[in-house]
Amino acid sequence: MTLDIKDPGFGIYVHWPFCAAKCPYCDFNSHVRHRPVDQSRYVAAFQREILQMRAITGSRKVTSIFFGGGTPSLMAPQTVDEILSAIGKAWDVAIDAEITLEANPTSVEAERFRGYRAAGVNRVSLGVQALNDDDLKQLGRLHTVAEALAAIGMARAIFPRLSFDLIYARPGQSVEAWENELEAAIAHAADHLSLYQLTIEQGTPFYGLHKSGRLKVPDGDLSADLYDATQALTSARGLPAYEVSNHAVPGAESRHNLTYWRYGDYVGLGAGAHGRLSHAGGKTGTVNRRMPEQWLEQVETLGHGMESEERLDAEAQADELMLMGLRLREGFDLTRWRDLSGRSVDPEKESFLISHGLLERLGNSRLRCTPAGMLVLDAVVADLAA
Repeated sequence: MTLDIKDPGFGIYVHWPFCAAKCPYCDFNSHVRHRPVDQSRYVAAFQREILQMRAITGSRKVTSIFFGGGTPSLMAPQTVDEILSAIGKAWDVAIDAEITLEANPTSVEAERFRGYRAAGVNRVSLGVQALNDDDLKQLGRLHTVAEALAAIGMARAIFPRLSFDLIYARPGQSVEAWENELEAAIAHAADHLSLYQLTIEQGTPFYGLHKSGRLKVPDGDLSADLYDATQALTSARGLPAYEVSNHAVPGAESRHNLTYWRYGDYVGLGAGAHGRLSHAGGKTGTVNRRMPEQWLEQVETLGHGMESEERLDAEAQADELMLMGLRLREGFDLTRWRDLSGRSVDPEKESFLISHGLLERLGNSRLRCTPAGMLVLDAVVADLAA
């Protein structure tokens, strides 16, 4: 299924919040538990929350399902199978829906791949993060390069589609070293790569190390050079960027993530999951409880894990549409933005950003960031939306 640019699709996001270890750069909603997780109890909770969300959304055609985390590959294949079965009973899942599961490339988890495939997963996203053993240790990863390459090979043999993640702009990394690593990654890639610049997030161990001067990351100029090298090399090898950090063979883009970036609707299931749901009065943002045990107990008591619901007014929706759309190489639809906001984009701000080479028009209907604009995406969004 290829989603039409005007039809973002309808996605289901399933959050599995547990990890074997917490990486020092990670600020995601992930938790380490030193006792085995009662997966059957969590399955029952997901089944209850699915029924509750189905009552809210009504009948919808599901175009993608994404198991994120945390580390979803810590789930037993039977757990994945039972959650997918519950989703299939609640909604009409397209026969060619994209069903992705994030996985860590340790040998134990890779052995579960056939079970996930049998359950219905048709796309896997591997958290490789580096093809350098020393850097993997610094990033707190539990696998080696050899294990990562073995997992990539197994995934390519079992799943129709594969993506894997790398982090660049790591401490001490040069442009030449990154280009060599990226060349190696592309040689092993199937049709999709996610390439993220290392960011120092407040509240993480890396934040404290960076603040104290014990962790030095590339400065702004070197980071820009690394970004430019990434764009040039992936484009030359047939995996151009379709989003600021995501690269794919044309036609192999992540359909689920396109639903987010094209500002479609999606249900968020599990601890800390977010959702965006349209209704007659507009759009609602949902946020679930972050702590897994609190989410679990609330679902068992109330049937859902939601901590908050927010009715998004037209202006908030327009802002989110712009924020998400400018991440994409295709940009965002100006008519849709005007229909939501009730006004046109400020012509002076648009003209200013275009004159400085940060924005460009695609005909009369779309506005997008230039490659230079992608480097300062947050500033472009702030200027245009102000």
